[in-house]
Formats: sequence, structure tokens, C-alpha cells
Amino acid sequence: MSFLPEKTNIVKIPLLNAAEGLAVFGPQDKYLKLVEQQTQSQIMSRDAEIVVTGPESEVESLEQLFTVLLELIRGGYSPSERDIMYALELARTLQAEQLLDLFKAEITTTYRGKPVRVKTIGQRHYVKTIRKKDIVFGIGPAGTGKTYLAVVLAIAALKEGSVKRIILTRPAVEAGESLGFLPGDLQEKVDPYLRPLYDALHDVMGPDQSAKAFERGLIEVAPLAYMRGRTLDDSFIILDEAQNTTPEQMKMFLTRLGFGSKMVITGDVTQIDLPRGKNSGLNEASRILKDIEEIGFITFTDSDVVRHSLVQQIIVAYNKDMENQ
Repeated sequence: MSFLPEKTNIVKIPLLNAAEGLAVFGPQDKYLKLVEQQTQSQIMSRDAEIVVTGPESEVESLEQLFTVLLELIRGGYSPSERDIMYALELARTLQAEQLLDLFKAEITTTYRGKPVRVKTIGQRHYVKTIRKKDIVFGIGPAGTGKTYLAVVLAIAALKEGSVKRIILTRPAVEAGESLGFLPGDLQEKVDPYLRPLYDALHDVMGPDQSAKAFERGLIEVAPLAYMRGRTLDDSFIILDEAQNTTPEQMKMFLTRLGFGSKMVITGDVTQIDLPRGKNSGLNEASRILKDIEEIGFITFTDSDVVRHSLVQQIIVAYNKDMENQ
């Protein structure tokens, strides 16, 4: 029994000018080489068009890929290496057009005027869910923007007056280090833990504005233990690194929810730093609360990683190794 080779197709995608070809193919054809490594087709830029030659099914997805990328470039968006790889992934199932909506919508702008946009379909779903529901869990690997987007939405809610303050918290569990050995008082010891939260705040608000917001009590950053006994009304509360909470801490935190408040709980269940034999409050909460419709659970995958493309490959490699053990 012999299989016929798949029919070869040629498709031509018109360019308005040479600069468009350069933008799509990247500096020194970097993006073009990445796409060619992942496909069997031949891609060339001739005069005022991109010519794709290859197997019929693949040519169709590459036509969609380049059409969408050109539309983004014409709309003033400069795709990064990460965007190209994500677009290629979506184009394989002819879903690349979803990127047009994705990159057009701005959540807010940073203090330098740079637009903050969602970068993946998973991130868009996360942002929509946070806007809709009062408690949302964002679970997934590092680099998926879970914490950053939560902070961005918290600042937007504060600016538009839908909440009166932002509370950022993390459990003080260390990745193999002990708090006791760090120099300084409690605030100085805790600050390194909360650094990623400060970084996101500074990025969007700028150091001066965030410093003023801290002084006025509009933003509070505190270890999780400080939440006990409080009811938090009209607040946007973010619990970061939630995989390192105990079930008791998680229950204590969730029951602090007051009127007019939102809670976002972020964590990565593959990076639990709790002592052996201790259950993660994030795992328990996911199991216990999964049937409550008013609570949102968003699970990010390695395709939502928006850091350097190597980070994505590292996560995939570690996941494979865990499955083989």
C-alpha cells in the first residue's frame, strides 16, 4: 500500500512595500528562519510579495500566518519573536486570526505610555474572567503573566474608582532559603519576596506614583500572615505564589473577602516549596471549590509563556522529565 505524496501548492501574499517584508521576516530574516525550521515549506520574498511553496495543508496555514502578521504590522503593531512563534502555533489550526482581536485591545498603558496588551488567548480569557468574577485562580507555569496582569487590572480598577485600595500578599515560604538568616527587620526580610509585585507596580504606575500610593495607603504589600482577622472591603486583593500556602492559610485568606472586593490568587503547582508532607492550599482549594460557578479557574499552559522562547522550552523539558519518572 503506497501513500501518495501531498500535493504541492504555491501561494502569493502581496506586500504594500519592501519594509513590510522586512518587518514580517525580522532582523536578518530571524523570524523567517524560525518559521522555516518549524515547517516543510519554502518561503521567499520577491518584489512586492511573499511566495510560499509547500504541502497543501501547510501552505494554507502559512498564508493565514503571513496575512495576519501583515495586518498587525499595518495596524502599527511590531511583532516579537515570541508573537511569531505563537502566531505560527495558532495558524497550524487556522486560529491565527484571533491574534487580531488580541493585539488590538489595550488593557492600560504604562507610565511611559507603552500599551499593555494580552499576548495569548489564555491571557485574554484570564483578563475577561477577572473582570467578570469576584474570585479568580490563575494557575500555571512561570512567565505566563499571571501576577503581572493581575496587578495591571488592580491598578486599572483603582484608577477608575471601582476599588479603594490594592492589597498584595504572598506567603513567606522560601525556595530553599530561610527568612531567619536574612538581615534586617521583618519589612526588610519580606521585601525580597514581594519584589515581583513591586516590579509590576513600578512598570505600570512608575516609581513616583507607586511611592505616593503606598504613602496614602492606597496600596498595601504584606505577608499573608498579616491578613488574619481582617475583612477587606472595596479592595483588589492579589495572593501571589499561592502554591506555598497551607490549606488553613488559603481558607483564612479566601474568607477575608469583603463587599465590593475582588481576589486574584496566582500560583504554579509545579513549584511548591512547602515542607515535605504538607499539602498545598492551592491544590486543595482547586479541588474543593471547583464546582462554585462564581469562582473562576484559569489554567495556563506552556504555550502562554510570554518570556524568552527558551523559557518555554525549559518548562516543556521539565514537564516531560516529570512524566517519565
